[in-house]
Amino acid sequence: MKNYITKSNKTAHNQKLINEALEILELVGIPFDKTPKALQSMAMSFLAVAGVTKSWKEAKGQNENRHLKTRDIIKFINEHYEENISSGSYDDIRRKHLKYLVLADLIINSAKNPNAATNDPTRGYTLHSDFKTLVTFYGTNQWDIKLKLFLKNRPSLSDIFARKRNVVKVPIKIPGGKILEFSQGGHNQLQREIIEEFLPRFGPGCTVLYIGDTSNKFLYRDDKQLKDLGFFELSHDELPDIIAFDKEKNWLYLIEAVYSSGPMSEERVYELKKSLNDCKADLIFVTAFTSRIDYKKYFLQIAWETEVWTADMPEHLTHLNGHKFLGPYKQ
Repeated sequence: MKNYITKSNKTAHNQKLINEALEILELVGIPFDKTPKALQSMAMSFLAVAGVTKSWKEAKGQNENRHLKTRDIIKFINEHYEENISSGSYDDIRRKHLKYLVLADLIINSAKNPNAATNDPTRGYTLHSDFKTLVTFYGTNQWDIKLKLFLKNRPSLSDIFARKRNVVKVPIKIPGGKILEFSQGGHNQLQREIIEEFLPRFGPGCTVLYIGDTSNKFLYRDDKQLKDLGFFELSHDELPDIIAFDKEKNWLYLIEAVYSSGPMSEERVYELKKSLNDCKADLIFVTAFTSRIDYKKYFLQIAWETEVWTADMPEHLTHLNGHKFLGPYKQ
């Protein structure tokens, strides 16, 4: 089992249960975009709602009529998990510690009657009956199959937050079936991601005409096709990292893979447009990043009317000219 919380003043038994709780939550798709302290609070709140102090077999939920209010959860945590949380912190339980679990329908609030009065004994937090059944199998030889059945046709909250889409991927053509061997390094790995993940989604059916490489100036270049398109003669340093052509749409993708060098800035775009004044294809300017964190670092440098793609969220594309696509998004 993974140690999610490694530094703690709790007993070994309580530490083990907290780590088990976090493993369960991660496996059912709860996002872990929280600090270690916040993760521990989420785990203890989950344990309190389930009523677990010894083993997962004792978990109770909807069908066992176990409903805890926020102050009851705090009391349980203080009594069984060596905390001294103020009863005035009850709002943190609702807003922070159980928020993801409620959104994911693992824990239900006001389970029996959403309109019940605040002093109604059935009002409060309880484990969804299906989730309660699942957690009682944790640590048994049936856990894997029970988890698989639980997750079947059930989108995880992590996937929902990531807004993963079923984007059809069409293979990208390298003329002649050439096999490309990239040299080691983060920049070249990002270029591989562009060819294998970006282009099949957002440039389906494209033909790759040029690929640069940090150790090999021209890893691949189709001089004839570039010339036919009215492409210009530029040195390796002036070329985009990847050039691809969509013959059907007559679109030429000019892609910068930003690992250490800059993005498609206003200056860079103007320079390319000027040099490609006689090009017969319409130009698509793309900046690719390894992650959205890297994108954030360069945001102010990126030109309008260009596209941004990040390898950590491959199904999505950011278009830097919002009004062009302004309108509601239907789920």
